[in-house]
Amino acid sequence: YARVGHLSPKLFDAISQKVTEELDVFNSQGIANIVWAYAKVSRHTSSPTKLFDDISRKALEKVDTFNSQEIANILWAYAKVRRRGDVSSSELLLFDALSQKAIEKLDTFNSRAMANTVWAYAKAGHPSPKLFDA
Repeated sequence: YARVGHLSPKLFDAISQKVTEELDVFNSQGIANIVWAYAKVSRHTSSPTKLFDDISRKALEKVDTFNSQEIANILWAYAKVRRRGDVSSSELLLFDALSQKAIEKLDTFNSRAMANTVWAYAKAGHPSPKLFDA
């Protein structure tokens, strides 16, 4: 739905509720995919605030399992749906944790993942000096 531009706010709202209930079964790719999809359609759905808050807490538990593409996609998604400075404390912690994980995996980032990561930190207004100095 997100990729082809078919917008169904009721469907996305229903899925959001189900995702929140089932977050424990999501792996790292599932988390990255769901936030990417919601970010792609966010202007056409109800506010994904609760969903993104819930996912950020779960993502913090799984931060060691994310690969470079998942890190970049998650950061991009959060930056896309949030206004500068309008983030929850769990999202701030997630940005910090993903920054550290990105430093550890920097040699696995392709140019697109690097660009999306840099853009996400800039768009979110979230400084990450250690990442940008790496």
